[in-house]
Amino acid sequence: MSNVAKTGAGRMNAADTLLEVAREQGLADQAAILTANETVTYGALEQRICQYGHALRSLGVKTQDRVLLLIDDRPEMYFIYLGAMKIGAVPVALNLRISASELRFIVSDSDCRAIVAEADYIELCQSATVDISGDFVIVETAASASAVDCLDTLADEQSEELDSVLLEPDDMALWMYTSGTTGTSKGAIHLQKSITDVARYLGPVYGVQAGDRVFCSSKLFFAFSLGHCLLATLRLGATAVLHTGWPSAEAIAETVEQFSPDVVFSVPTMYRSLLADGLAASDGFKSARYFIASGEHLPERVFEEWQAVTGHPILAGIGATETLMMFVANRPASVFPGATGTPLPSTEVRLVSHDGVDINEPGLPGVLWVKSPSLAGGYWHQADKTEAVFVDGWYCTGDVFVRDTEGHYFCQGRDDDMLKISGQWVSPTEIDEYVLQNPKIFEAATVGLRNEQGLVRLALCLIPEDPAVDREMLQAELTEHLTRNLSVYKCPRRFIYLDEMPKTPTGKVQRFKLRQFAADQLGYPA
Repeated sequence: MSNVAKTGAGRMNAADTLLEVAREQGLADQAAILTANETVTYGALEQRICQYGHALRSLGVKTQDRVLLLIDDRPEMYFIYLGAMKIGAVPVALNLRISASELRFIVSDSDCRAIVAEADYIELCQSATVDISGDFVIVETAASASAVDCLDTLADEQSEELDSVLLEPDDMALWMYTSGTTGTSKGAIHLQKSITDVARYLGPVYGVQAGDRVFCSSKLFFAFSLGHCLLATLRLGATAVLHTGWPSAEAIAETVEQFSPDVVFSVPTMYRSLLADGLAASDGFKSARYFIASGEHLPERVFEEWQAVTGHPILAGIGATETLMMFVANRPASVFPGATGTPLPSTEVRLVSHDGVDINEPGLPGVLWVKSPSLAGGYWHQADKTEAVFVDGWYCTGDVFVRDTEGHYFCQGRDDDMLKISGQWVSPTEIDEYVLQNPKIFEAATVGLRNEQGLVRLALCLIPEDPAVDREMLQAELTEHLTRNLSVYKCPRRFIYLDEMPKTPTGKVQRFKLRQFAADQLGYPA
């Protein structure tokens, strides 16, 4: 068993914080991680964390050094991630579909000490870093034909006991890099003190406790999955269910059927795919207590169909890399279809106008600012961007919301996606919601284009359920439905048909790409 140093004068260790409940409740023999081929108990997890901590230290990793991880969702991800934390280093989980240029930037930006990767990513790591000078090592998780050290083999030779490195609450615990869809990727720095409250709503609001199973269809390198399926799950002494490999609807359905998780986290696109493929009616889905969605707006049609098939609602919410956990979400006792939800425990939110004035009147849109215990301390090496969005303990999300008279928050889209048509602010998300009420539409996204006269005009980009649908008839149906429900200036008159919707790795529609594509199709200025 590991040696846990006694905390003093507020000093702490993130790995110890995460395992505190399991230790106090004597859960050594309980499953911490479940996979298709392996069960890892809390006792075994503690031992492996110590061994991997020793292994990383033998590679020269020191306190507060960054350790980049390119590892699929498997127990080794937990061993290495928490092993780095235990020795006071800073784990940074990277997108498994990262490009060489993106990896090259992160390696240089982070000044990392080690890159730990699975065999499939070793060549990528070597090519991306070939001309980078720096004192870092590339190490593989398992032995293969590559000529780099094997961390698993090195860890097997290490002691199962390791004293934790105690740090100050404001020292770094972990980093997450933003997706970079609006510019250069940014390293969000999360602090030791943030880890204490990562379970602030997964337990009190959604009832997760020791022995419960938590599953997220998104990969662990996403904040949505890392925050809930690794950090909060361990903090509660619950069990994380993992799926290795890129998630497909079929693979996710098989995982749910095999393990019957109590709480399932996924994105609206996956819920929709499970419905479209007829996979949501299984016993595994029906036995889950709660389904939670984030990453993009949850269409009411998906909500209604899911509830009809499984007997359970989908609880929509929203979070960010900078907040690590969700800040607004629906609760089991107060589900409001179409709403993103209400502020979660220990979280403050406020709406701010473009003039910097707080909006207190219901129905008026404003940019959402958040204050929460898991807020990042800022961005690494980007002081200007840190100062722009982190102000006096608050974080500017860049998302526009309206609040109703009962305190429900409704997302209107990104601030830079809002459009001014005929002197009025228009939310593309509101238009999309009405379009998606038509069962003939699979996906839809509205964008604004500036024509030759410099006027902004709406274009509706859509993917029909049936590619062979009569487009003229479909457009007539949509136009009639929209003009009946929305003001005339909110009704698109230009229709762009797509085979695939451009999205970020987190499932968010990339409207800037849609704008370019639509402009090209309509002959508008770029």
